[in-house]
Amino acid sequence: MSKFFINRPIVAMVIAILTVIVGAVVVEGLPVAQFPAIAPPEVQVSAIYVGADAQTIEQSVATPIEQQMSGVDNMNYMYSLNATANGQMRMIVDFDIATDPNTDLILAQSRETQAASQLPVDVTNYGITVQKSVLAPLMLVALNSPKGTFTDRFLANYAYINLTDPLTRVKGVGTVQVFGAGQYAMRLWVKPDQLAKLQITVPEIVSVIQTQNTVNPAGQVGSEPIPSGQPFTYSVRAQGRLTSPEEFEQIVVRETTDTGIVRVGDVARVELGSQDYSVTGRLDGRPAAVIAVYQLPGSNAVDTAAGVRKLFAQAKARFPDDIDYSIPVDTTRAVNEGIKEILQTLLIAIALVVAVVFLFLQGWRSTLIPLLAVPVSLIGTFIFFPLFGFSLNTLSLFGLVLAIGLVVDDAIVVVEAVERHIEDGMAPKEAAFKAMEEISGPVVGIALVLSAVFIPTAFIPGITGRLYQQFAVTIAISVILSAFNALSLSPALAALLLKPRKQSRGPLAKFFGWFNRSFGSATNGYVRVSGALLHKSAIALILLAGFAVAGVWIGGRLPSSFVPDEDQGYFYLNVQLPNAASLERTQALVAQIQKIVLATPGVEHFTSIAGFSLLSLVRTT
Repeated sequence: MSKFFINRPIVAMVIAILTVIVGAVVVEGLPVAQFPAIAPPEVQVSAIYVGADAQTIEQSVATPIEQQMSGVDNMNYMYSLNATANGQMRMIVDFDIATDPNTDLILAQSRETQAASQLPVDVTNYGITVQKSVLAPLMLVALNSPKGTFTDRFLANYAYINLTDPLTRVKGVGTVQVFGAGQYAMRLWVKPDQLAKLQITVPEIVSVIQTQNTVNPAGQVGSEPIPSGQPFTYSVRAQGRLTSPEEFEQIVVRETTDTGIVRVGDVARVELGSQDYSVTGRLDGRPAAVIAVYQLPGSNAVDTAAGVRKLFAQAKARFPDDIDYSIPVDTTRAVNEGIKEILQTLLIAIALVVAVVFLFLQGWRSTLIPLLAVPVSLIGTFIFFPLFGFSLNTLSLFGLVLAIGLVVDDAIVVVEAVERHIEDGMAPKEAAFKAMEEISGPVVGIALVLSAVFIPTAFIPGITGRLYQQFAVTIAISVILSAFNALSLSPALAALLLKPRKQSRGPLAKFFGWFNRSFGSATNGYVRVSGALLHKSAIALILLAGFAVAGVWIGGRLPSSFVPDEDQGYFYLNVQLPNAASLERTQALVAQIQKIVLATPGVEHFTSIAGFSLLSLVRTT
């Protein structure tokens, strides 16, 4: 193979150029994340039973769904959370990490459908949601009124009406949740004494409201079939749903000859209030609507965050006066900084490798060959990322950083072998042929041995294998590409670029002379020490055992973790009060914490959500 590329160097160059171009194009479409996708797929089933307590929800909603969901294919476990505050049941079904999230969603949806006939009518009428779940939000965006013109209720409803739907259409956004005063709702505060006096029950009021607050299609006037001569056809638009408290007050509850007409206004106070009073949101201690944006599993986190930022920048132009937004939590900031630092490390590593190669090869022609071969191997590695479902993350890029030292060796071996034959008097092309006859086998063997070290990591099961397989496979792919370049591009460039060396002069020649003498002395010293240890193998074994024991002792005292702890730029704090503590009591405690945070240097923004549990992810007071 090497002879083919040495005789046809343009083919080797074209292959290398195409590899770089395709790799660069693939990089643009790769998802970006801090770590590989190590979290098992989860499906969330949500249902609301208005007015029910947690125990009732568990028995009438969660249990039937759990009975049908039990045994669904590839399920690891499931659990449900039932909240009295807003009558919500939230079930999380965790699947095996190797499964397809879309398939898991379909399987969970089919099992939930089987349980629909066993659920209360109010639950099925309200609707049951089954969707892929991500527990931690990608971003938190807070709407606030800097001058206090608008209440938190207005801000929350503005978010529901104007921002929720556009946000869900942003590429990569899975779900959007608004934490605040709740959506607008027509609230009826009944008067128990009046109900008792008139012998009217709450279900009667609900029934008449459902009957009279309806959409009423009224048909058309002048539509076919009609007598001839009718020139126009009109659609009749009758009064639809009621929109104001005054209209709801006029709903007739009862009409008899004895008691006359009883209207809703006679037995209840009607006002435009909130659908839910169980949660309040704050930004830096001020009323706000906190919008949690959740990422769609498998999407590009950085692009999704950029899309959300662009949407809010455009929406701000349409905000009413004295409404602004801020982004107190953006998890992609740490990702961007981490990727940026690794890219800087990658460039520094390449520069150091080039400097070391130039120092030892002592010629720009010799240095140019590894300098051209290394990027081809590194960038070409990205071509295989979509095939394996990999993403651009800290582990895969760190693998490329370590791979630099491995991939440069193949090019150096080729250059040194060709230069040795040139120094013996051969022409560059003949020297390239002769060198490749000698080193082609070792180059292939080295690539196979290194691949055998890293590839088995890809077969480790579970989350640990998923975490480290991108790191190992990235190095293995780059090593294999490096071996291919060493058999194609490097000998072709060596035959074209390398020339017989001439005696150099000047300061650089003096430096090289000093370096060669120093390195030669160090090499001779190392050889002498190695020779002495060979004659006294017992000492060598004792030293080896001593280093091994020291390594085990030090390693046992180092802190351990699944992934390294890094500063993400934010942290969460969960406040848990005794059971049955009121929302007012929770708000009082949160206000004390807000004062402490406000007085803490270095805090840019902070949000607080009273009534929502960060641990159970349900609304509780």
